[in-house]
Parts: sequence; C-alpha cells; structure tokens
Amino acid sequence: MEPHWDDLRVFLAVAREESLSAAGRRLNFDPATVGRRVARLESTYETTLFIKSPTGYALTDVGQRLMSHAVRVEQSLLDATEEMIGQTSGLTGQIRIGAPDGSANYLLPQVCANIAADNPDLEIQIVALPRVFSLSRREADMVVAVSPPTAGRLTVQKITDYKLHLAAHRRYLRQHSPIKKLEDLKHHNIIGYVQDMIFDKELDYLNEIGVRKINLSSNSVSVQINCVRAEGGLGIVHDFAIPFMRGVRKILPNEVNLTRSFYLVRHADDRRHEKMNRFSEALCEGMRHEVARLEALS
Repeated sequence: MEPHWDDLRVFLAVAREESLSAAGRRLNFDPATVGRRVARLESTYETTLFIKSPTGYALTDVGQRLMSHAVRVEQSLLDATEEMIGQTSGLTGQIRIGAPDGSANYLLPQVCANIAADNPDLEIQIVALPRVFSLSRREADMVVAVSPPTAGRLTVQKITDYKLHLAAHRRYLRQHSPIKKLEDLKHHNIIGYVQDMIFDKELDYLNEIGVRKINLSSNSVSVQINCVRAEGGLGIVHDFAIPFMRGVRKILPNEVNLTRSFYLVRHADDRRHEKMNRFSEALCEGMRHEVARLEALS
C-alpha cells in the first residue's frame, strides 16, 4: 500500500515539532488523530519511524531517511502549486524564518511588516530562539545566522555587517564611578551571556574584550538589553538596538567597537523555488536598509 501525502504531511509535522500535540496544533488536528496517522504510516512501511523519549518524539534512522524524501515531495508540491498559480500577484502561503533574538526583536519586525504589506496573502512566521536552527529538520524555511555553517546541503549568503558597543543607562553611569578605560570595568556590574549557553563563538563578546567577571547573565540578548535598560550595569549591545533603548548610550566607543555579520542560510533544494528566492531578496535588502538606518540613529 502506497503512503498518502496527508500521512507524510503529518509525519513531517511530528518530526519537526517532536510532539504529537505540537504537531496537531500546527495542522489543526487533535493529538489522537496525529498518532493514528503516524501509526498508519508505520504500518504501511512496516517499520518504526519514531521513538518516544523523555524530550518527545525522536526520529529513528529509517525515519531520518524518510524525512529527506518527504521534504523533497513537499517541496515539489509547493513548486507545482507556485507554477500553476503563477507570479503575477504577490507571494502567498507561509514562510518561517528562524533568527537569534537580537535580530528577531529589533530588525525583523520592521522588515517583515513591510514585506507583508506588499504581500497580503503571505503569512510570515518569525521564530526567535537563542540557538542554532536545523534546516534539515525544516524547523524553519530559512535562518538568519551570525556565522556561516560549514556542513550540510545549504546555501549561504552574507546579508550585512553590523556593529556592537559597550553601553549603559545614563542613570547607572551617574550613580557609579567614571569609566575612562577598559580597566575601570572591574568596578562595574557587567551584563552578558551565560557562558556555557553561548551557541555561537561570534557571541562571546566579553571574552573578546578581556572581561571575565559577569554579574548578570542570560542566554537571551533581549533579556540582556532589558537589564541594561533597567540600569543593571554595562553590556555589549547591538548599535541597531540602541535607538529602542531610551537613556542608553555607548561607553568607550573607540576601545570597544565590535563588528559581526548576518548570514541568510537556506536549504540547497530551495534554490529552484522562486517564492523563496523572491522572499530572500526582499528580506536581505530590508535588513541591510534597516541596519544602516538604525545604526545612523545610535
């Protein structure tokens, strides 16, 4: 018996969400229906596709192989639909972007709002997580990353450079000893990442400038920024975030002046997908414009 595409669609949802209930929410099915569909697919192939673990549903080796085939089927159906509809109108359907929470909070809302205004039938999902996304599992259609991946069947393009500086709230600075050189930082509260939760070496800013003692830390850069805004101390802040931080200003801008880059990462199979190409072009152009605009205001 041949598998139904609908069962493969359910299989993909469970593989990506690692949960029957989460997959059900994604598909608007109840968890029991999702479970029955998975069982039917396993019966069709006469093999186990998932193993229930303490953290959810994990793919078996056979499940991993099926996923790569199912993703290609999914992409072919999307391509066929796009070809039939044509490109005379705006983008349609759904696109999910994975991004670190700095860009997700301070860049993507404006950029994606503009794209959505030009494409009213397109649903854009922004998934902000302080970790590396898996495109092979299709956790997202594309990912904004802070360093280019070196493995996997992926396409990578550089979006833009961006700058970061040490910053603090004016009220904090008035209430504490002056900062005239890097050595003065040892007398101040420092805000940064939880060291063992830094998911990309490019985010290890404080280590780069020689700061070892951290008083207040989070795995989220947005939490760090809010700690700076709450007068909790000094932290490394994206220049494009500073315009959103009333009362916050740069400290030692000549001594602490970091440059990083954003990259757009896509699955290699998406290169033939005109919808993804058009969206990627708009996203990259929008991010370049927004970084330049906000940095000029910082």
